[in-house]
Amino acid sequence: MKTDELIHLLAVDDLPVQRTAIEQRFAIATAAGIAGAGLLMLALFGLRPGLLATMALPMFWGKLVFAAALAAGGLALLRRMARPGMRAGGAVWLLAVPPLVLWAMALTALAQVPAVERMPLILGSTWRSCPFNIAALSVPAFVAGFWALKGAAPTRLAWAGAGAGLLAGALGALVYALHCPEMASPFLAVWYVAGMAIPTALGAALGPRLLRW
Repeated sequence: MKTDELIHLLAVDDLPVQRTAIEQRFAIATAAGIAGAGLLMLALFGLRPGLLATMALPMFWGKLVFAAALAAGGLALLRRMARPGMRAGGAVWLLAVPPLVLWAMALTALAQVPAVERMPLILGSTWRSCPFNIAALSVPAFVAGFWALKGAAPTRLAWAGAGAGLLAGALGALVYALHCPEMASPFLAVWYVAGMAIPTALGAALGPRLLRW
């Protein structure tokens, strides 16, 4: 086949790509991740007893805001990483602020109690299972995030995979908050962050393999 003929064949079905195509894919992935995590949470753990009463506590909403803020930061990172040659840019600050605020709250809470009471605040009653439960609930969003990236053109594959994992972990934590009985900021600062770190690290490891062009 001659070069001119090849160019003609490639151009015949050439259609413009929507400017918001990447954002639309991530919106679908986010919705699918939340729905999937919700179904898994109901099947595996169930809603927390007395959830309506718990919703009157400020720290309940603090958990949701923390997870939602990290999910927003993960989306901001993915919007950049899904495009070739882009750097993380200001998305790094969006990702850094929520854990820094939570860690500051945790240190303040620990400083206000006697030393003997600090470890119970950190461990709570579910520290052994909490990170793994969050990681389990992140699986639907993890798969959906990689699906969204496969339709884009990432070049920084480890960063893109980490962004997908972080978004998945944040959405998993957001849904898990509807079951989790823990309210202490020291607990959240350690074990919620650990739960989100698991899919983030997995995404960074799998990104170069699964997102290769």
